[in-house]
Amino acid sequence: MLDVIQEMRLLQPSTSIQVSVQNPDSFIKRAAKIIRTGFGQPSIFNTDVIVKELMRQGKSLEDARAGGSSGCVEVGAFGKENYSLIGYFNLPKLLELTLHDGLDPRTGKQLGLQTGRAEELKDFEALYAAFVKQLNYFIDIKLRGSQVIERLYAAHMPCPFLSLLTEDCISSGKDYHDGGARYNTSYIQGVGLGSITDMLSAIKTHVYEEQNLSMPQLMAALANNFTDERLRLMLANRTPRFGNDDQRADEIAVRVFESYWKAVDGRPNTRGGAYRINMLPTTCHIYFGSVMLASPDGRRSGMPLSEGISPVQGADRKGPTAVLKSVAKIEHWRTGGTLLNQKFTPQVLADDTGLDSLVNLVRTYFSLGGHHIQFNVVDAETLKEAQADPQAHRDLIVRVAGYSDYFCDLGESLQNEIIARTAHEDF
Repeated sequence: MLDVIQEMRLLQPSTSIQVSVQNPDSFIKRAAKIIRTGFGQPSIFNTDVIVKELMRQGKSLEDARAGGSSGCVEVGAFGKENYSLIGYFNLPKLLELTLHDGLDPRTGKQLGLQTGRAEELKDFEALYAAFVKQLNYFIDIKLRGSQVIERLYAAHMPCPFLSLLTEDCISSGKDYHDGGARYNTSYIQGVGLGSITDMLSAIKTHVYEEQNLSMPQLMAALANNFTDERLRLMLANRTPRFGNDDQRADEIAVRVFESYWKAVDGRPNTRGGAYRINMLPTTCHIYFGSVMLASPDGRRSGMPLSEGISPVQGADRKGPTAVLKSVAKIEHWRTGGTLLNQKFTPQVLADDTGLDSLVNLVRTYFSLGGHHIQFNVVDAETLKEAQADPQAHRDLIVRVAGYSDYFCDLGESLQNEIIARTAHEDF
């Protein structure tokens, strides 16, 4: 199958390998030889963590072992479960609302709770407590809406053929959309972990700890989209940032993850199952950034957010292993999937030494509990050339999120986001 994948270079079906501690390194290395050709496939999943994830959700060991990942990174018990993605959740937007007392500064509408103006939040703990209140408020709204949609599907969109193929639907006499499957899971996709971490880290560092920036000064800078470039660069470059194995930033990422997990995990859906979280954006991080003004991490108005659990584009400056150590600090096994993108320049994987290093990188990440990793092997100059002359680069394929696509078929904002991702030149 790997031979066919390398020869055919098909976008669909999207391909992946599942790796356990029992797989030989030669299996990963064979996949790495395809990865280095630069079309983003196959992606790589940690079988041992997937089994742990499914068993935590209540699957039997047998059903968990027969399951795996599909779609982008989400997991389920194949043929025995309705596991549905029910929407994306913009974590950084919640902080923007928090800083404006629940008001959306882009539209002027009062969307969230009134938890206090930014200047009234006297320390980081007060700010974070206000953020959590907004988080829980919007999760409640999200779940109420999702429950209505679930009932609409059950009543008006039955799936008789899928129900025939999914175990327990026939014996229970219930449709796939109405709780007939053996297991029923609803996933809410958290978006922007890297961005929300760096935003909170910037405020904590500069406003509350070092006090080299007042909250009114920060709010004014965000409102005017950083007309003061020196201030923007200070926030971007002198802040502990996620993806660099910096405990100051990584502790914030873990804290946000825990708050999001507690707000969602285990709450009942209408199909006899539960809501769970996963961390993937597809391409929503582009749209979510477009509906936000400038943010405290130095990001300008309308620019994309971070994707998956990856660091903010360009913020990871200490190499790929530092990224792995940062993102492994969240407990992936308590999710239904996390998506990590890394980009390497082609020369890094040009020989066997590079391929062996990639195998070791995957093994290390999975030993730390990582769920998934995927690679783009392309340099920024090639992507820029393709942007300028798409006719000459029609066959250029890149990894976007949980899927690959022709680079020249992507929108310009998504192309720019992929170009901006850090391209590692060494391990």
